[in-house]
Amino acid sequence: MRARRELTTPAQVGLLDVGFRRTPGLRREEVAMLAGVSTDYYVRLEQGRERHPSGQVLDALTQALDLGIEAEAHLYELAQPRPRRRGAAGGMEQVSPDLLRMMHGWSYTPAMVCNRWLDVLARNPPVAILHDGLEYTDNLLRLIFLDPRAREYYRDWEQIARAQVAYLRSVAGADLNDPDLIELVGELSSQSADFRRIWARHDVGIPSKNRLLRHHVIGELDLTCEAFSVASAPGQQLLAFQAEPGSPSAHALTRLDRLAGMTTP
Repeated sequence: MRARRELTTPAQVGLLDVGFRRTPGLRREEVAMLAGVSTDYYVRLEQGRERHPSGQVLDALTQALDLGIEAEAHLYELAQPRPRRRGAAGGMEQVSPDLLRMMHGWSYTPAMVCNRWLDVLARNPPVAILHDGLEYTDNLLRLIFLDPRAREYYRDWEQIARAQVAYLRSVAGADLNDPDLIELVGELSSQSADFRRIWARHDVGIPSKNRLLRHHVIGELDLTCEAFSVASAPGQQLLAFQAEPGSPSAHALTRLDRLAGMTTP
């Protein structure tokens, strides 16, 4: 809540920006006024000393902080977390042989399977070629923040970085004590100032479908990414990449597929 308050300007919520502000964004008393609660109550909420706000208060905070749909859902999840089934948090790490066979049978369609922490569990040959020359291909967040070639590979690096971090926080929900999440966030925080900066924003959301890439052999690709939840393995997602038919990127995927065929035993 503090992070979102500091990112919300007075103009966004119809307030005049009057007087010196020691920190960016809204003052606590301004949020309290907009939400119709006392300043003391809001301070207790922000500091975690009030853990059971009503739905009415959550609705009011959503309006006061100008939260979007994903951020509103995340706020409710934090305030009223649902019980998690045992074993569900980590998801399944084994990818179905049927799914693998389907992925490997796709022509001109790079595809991979990730878990909710964006670990890459499986990839087909076109994705392997698409990731050729990159060091951190086991996890998409490590690729974005730790790979020295990431800013060249992602032509819209800042946008994709923010979107993927927002997705990570969204799928984590109230399950921030998951050991795998703690390890991943700790590693990225210790090695990337950019990750620390973006993680501190507390954005939540879903990644954009657009992928603007620059491959060291194929050149520039403008792709769309469709994500499909794997019903037989909760927490897994199948990511499939396509290009507009007849576009230069579609022709580039044809070249990519040929390269994949040349390297596949």
